[in-house]
Amino acid sequence: MPNGSFPILFITATRIGDAVLSSGLIRKLLQEIPHARFTVVAGPAAAPLFEEIPHLDEVIVLEKAKDRSHWISLWSKVRRKEWGLVVDLRGSAISGFLRRKRRAVFHRIAGPPVHKVIEASRVLRIADGVAAPYLYASAETEARAVELTAGKGPILALAPAANWIGKTWPLERFAQTAIQLLGEGQPLAGGRLMVLGAPEDHHVMDSLRHVVLKGRLIDLVGKVDLLTAHACLKRAALFVGNDSGLMHLSAAAGAPTLGLFGPSDERLYAPWGQATRVVRGPREFEQIRLGDPNFSQALCHMMDLTVPTVLAAARELLAASQPAVEPADA
Repeated sequence: MPNGSFPILFITATRIGDAVLSSGLIRKLLQEIPHARFTVVAGPAAAPLFEEIPHLDEVIVLEKAKDRSHWISLWSKVRRKEWGLVVDLRGSAISGFLRRKRRAVFHRIAGPPVHKVIEASRVLRIADGVAAPYLYASAETEARAVELTAGKGPILALAPAANWIGKTWPLERFAQTAIQLLGEGQPLAGGRLMVLGAPEDHHVMDSLRHVVLKGRLIDLVGKVDLLTAHACLKRAALFVGNDSGLMHLSAAAGAPTLGLFGPSDERLYAPWGQATRVVRGPREFEQIRLGDPNFSQALCHMMDLTVPTVLAAARELLAASQPAVEPADA
């Protein structure tokens, strides 16, 4: 380990949401090991989240192969180095074949479900609580976000897509919610609408672009990278979105975040933080799973979540987060 550096191999998740929820471990390691140098391994979707962390040597994109040969490919890239620490949140066997001083490997523990942030924190055996999600962004990324969100009035951020249609609230209900929250006499009156999503989510704008005047629309769907989206979300007065990676990005950014849940378990995947809430229809996750164990009726599971229910939760969250809300235009 030349020059007193402490090389850390950090193997994180494939999915964006899981990677965000474990991101606080890197901050914790930097606080405890100031001379750490990081090599981060992540799936193609999540890898961009780690491109601007301090003391970064490399981000290795790990693409899954059906025959699991991706682990052999990774081993060939990292085997020559002696690692101070290998953190493996994927629970693989690779750390056993590498030269390292210490390792911290995820192992599933029997018992009641725990949130993924707590689960990740247990890998490092954090004694003083949990490592809350935290993403690093450069000054250039923050400056770009300031430019994209420049203007007057509070920002309502919506993320109407998800990685599975069964977790997706109907688009027209997102539109109705935005119209209500941004309307005259409402909590975000005079505000702006910011819509986020991946390039393949461009269709969401068909239902949302007419909710506000063109000058009050911030269309970021498929137009910014994940870290820029995260930096933009720091400027949001409220986020409303499905259980998705963008929901977790919003919570990590500190924006008041309302997650819409149906066939996913908020005990594991609720947005993390004080300024967060979960809302669902009248059925709990276990009730949905009991009635449809294979989630084959995907289109039905979010239909019982009504606009009034979401609006009530949004207004309650806004009231609780009032100091963070930018005043509307006079």
